[in-house]
Amino acid sequence: MIKLLKYLKMYSLEAVLGPLFKLLEATFELIVPLVVAAIIDNGIKNSDKPYVIKMSMVLILLAIIGYACAVTAQYFAAKASAYFAAAVKKDLFRNIQNLSYDQIDTMGTTTLITRMTSDINQVQQGINLTLRLLLRSPFVVFGAMIMAFTIDFHQALIFVVTIAVLSVVVFGIMLWGIPRYKNIQELLDKVLGLTRENLSGVRVIRAFGLEKSEAENFNFRNEKLTGLQEYVGRISALMNPVTYVILNFAIIILLKTGADKVYTGLLTTGAVVALYNYMSQILVELVKLANLIMNITRSFACGNRLQLMLEEKSSMIDGKLDARKATCDEDEAVITFENVCMRYVGDSEDSLEGVSFYAKKGEAIGIIGGTGSGKTTLINLIPRFYDVSHGTVMFKGRDVREYTTESLRDVIGIVPQKAALFKGTIRDNLKWGNKNASDEEIMEAVKTAQALEVVKEKKGELSAMVTQSGRNFSGGQKQRLTIARALVKRPEVLILDDSSSALDNMTDKNLRKAISELPYKPVTFIVSQRAASVRFCDKIIVLDDGKVDGIGTHEQLLEKSETYREIFESQFGKEAVNE
Repeated sequence: MIKLLKYLKMYSLEAVLGPLFKLLEATFELIVPLVVAAIIDNGIKNSDKPYVIKMSMVLILLAIIGYACAVTAQYFAAKASAYFAAAVKKDLFRNIQNLSYDQIDTMGTTTLITRMTSDINQVQQGINLTLRLLLRSPFVVFGAMIMAFTIDFHQALIFVVTIAVLSVVVFGIMLWGIPRYKNIQELLDKVLGLTRENLSGVRVIRAFGLEKSEAENFNFRNEKLTGLQEYVGRISALMNPVTYVILNFAIIILLKTGADKVYTGLLTTGAVVALYNYMSQILVELVKLANLIMNITRSFACGNRLQLMLEEKSSMIDGKLDARKATCDEDEAVITFENVCMRYVGDSEDSLEGVSFYAKKGEAIGIIGGTGSGKTTLINLIPRFYDVSHGTVMFKGRDVREYTTESLRDVIGIVPQKAALFKGTIRDNLKWGNKNASDEEIMEAVKTAQALEVVKEKKGELSAMVTQSGRNFSGGQKQRLTIARALVKRPEVLILDDSSSALDNMTDKNLRKAISELPYKPVTFIVSQRAASVRFCDKIIVLDDGKVDGIGTHEQLLEKSETYREIFESQFGKEAVNE
């Protein structure tokens, strides 16, 4: 948590002025009991009305100045904490973007979302309260004690004992609470993860009639979280009543001993009232300090989680070469796999094993196989979403690990299995491929992707709005637009990961034909479970349980690959094999 304070350096002026104005306010507040004592001892006792009025005006002036200082302090504290949170969010988001797929898979998106939202908000609130109260409350407490010594030494000793006892209670509960608040945040991650999973899969849950069991599962997780929150809350809640009991007991002793001294003439009535006011100030400030400490406790737990995430570095070591400047001859391979194996973190077996092939410029490579055969895993190795466990993936004769990930992914156009569009215009979405693309270049890519009618039928065409997640487009429309987005960048390698599953056969055929006629001749990887989508590829790779069952043309594979033959027969019938 302390390491996060470096983000306050840019706003050090606000971070200093906030507490400074709070200390000024506290100073004026400490003067008030002395003014009240003077009114009682000099004004009321002597029936001096002008003196009472004059000192009352002094009280009003102190209140106005104190109020102005408090508002100013609030402004600077809010500004510093808000900009602090913005700076942390910026770095945290950038760091998350740099993490490898392995790390994101291990952590889970729910944890990342919680840290980007709930944790940062808690730390921001903690910083705000700290700037306003962390110096002010102790200043008032010890200031009141010192002022008490200026009035009467023996009475001030009551303050010393009271503050010592209260410090033990407050800091004891704080130290007890820090690790438990960390546990609360971890349980919150799990509840949010379950909630996110249920909301995204609500249709599936209803289709199988599992609403009751999912509700019971959620209630179990939620009750576990609630139980820990209640337990920690009950202990933390003891702070206020315990501090009130101790302080009120101290006030009783103070008034009793003070009254005795008034009777003997050792103290004036105004002095006793001033001591009582100082004790009341200590009561108020310690209650504030107790609440602040509980907030800081939660903030420390959240801040530690944020710092761990900021210190998490990508497991992938970035290369130094620029893939955009890489060259190769027409007859040389653009993409080469040499005995590639791949195993996901936590798995006991390889998802890919011994994969070797090459692809030249302009070639269409089909990748086919059953569910879980490793098709997506294979193409994810090309842009380095994951690194190989063994073997080498090469781009233009060099290991992809030698290139910077930015330049490597800049020459690769990827259309993932799940079509994803973002809120904005169609133009904004398609410019992800090339932010400098003209409307003519965008429309050319749209035409190739067979999405021309999709754009034309929308009011405003390229300026038409896309809702969040592209909900105002059908599955097939989204797939065509995501293909267009990849084509806008004119990639050297185009990866279509089962991205035509929602297209009819004719549109799929026209799409493949249009891609094959592109003037810049990209290497095209077509991942599909449909034999029709890969049938006319220059080379087809058949995967079966992570291993290559065969590589060749459609005709060659019908003869030598049992897996490919079974897939083709299941989709076209045995008669089609001999056609």
